[in-house]
Amino acid sequence: AIAKAKAAKEAKEAVAPSKPVSEMTPEEKAAAKAAAAAEALAKAKAAKEAAQGAEAGDTGTDADAKAKAAAAAKAKAAAAAAAKAKAAREAGADAGDAGGEDAKAKAAAAAKAKAAAAAAAKAKGAQATDEAGGAEETPKAPSKNQPYLDKYISRLTEVFGSETLEASYINELAKEVPTLVIKNDRWLEVAQFLKEDEQLGFDYLSDLHGVDYEDRMEVYYHLYSYKNRQSVAVKVKTDREQSAVPSVMDIWYGANWNERETFDLLGIHFPGHSDMRRILLPDDWVGYPLRKDYVQYDEEV
Repeated sequence: AIAKAKAAKEAKEAVAPSKPVSEMTPEEKAAAKAAAAAEALAKAKAAKEAAQGAEAGDTGTDADAKAKAAAAAKAKAAAAAAAKAKAAREAGADAGDAGGEDAKAKAAAAAKAKAAAAAAAKAKGAQATDEAGGAEETPKAPSKNQPYLDKYISRLTEVFGSETLEASYINELAKEVPTLVIKNDRWLEVAQFLKEDEQLGFDYLSDLHGVDYEDRMEVYYHLYSYKNRQSVAVKVKTDREQSAVPSVMDIWYGANWNERETFDLLGIHFPGHSDMRRILLPDDWVGYPLRKDYVQYDEEV
């Protein structure tokens, strides 16, 4: 800006009139007027640039100053927070060392009080139930297969009498299959009836296996009727010492290998089977491996 002002001054002096205006020619007056206008324009431009430069300088200075001030404030705050945290840790450590045992004792006491309150509430609820004569359980909805079980019971009772059935129930642990427990000495004729009866028609034996309950043995049969699309499970009990259940191989030929396997592993005999011998183990094997009291004959095996 200073350089521009100096140049304008020199230009003015260079074109300054050397004589009064009244003595100038029209050409000299026009030249002098143009020089004066140029000088005024240069001064205005220089003043404007100077003002802008000053404003920019002020703005930059203010921004830098503000940034520096903010950074200093943040640093100061961070230092104060760190000091405060350190003091708190030290104070907490001292308090923990001094009162750690007290805190543990209080926590233990609180836990005991909570457990005691829970036990009291439970006892109170049990007492209220006893005083009310016991809460009545919500009656369970009958199984969807109950009508089938009723049908089987009705047919067997009608033909063989109620004494043939030892028990009957819906087995909730096995897809709610209707289950019948048939007396051992009536099983063969009941099996024949279950297959040939027009209303039942259980023409397929899908499963047969034995179970050791330690005080007894049981043979489990699962029958299916393709005509009626219905299932039934049958259980027949026998003792462990002289275990025997009549063979149904002649009724459902698929029982052949299942009965042999049950004999092989549990020692249950099936009188009436045409080829009752072991199927998995050699004929000279000692004992029945799936019995609960089985002991290996040769411990080296």
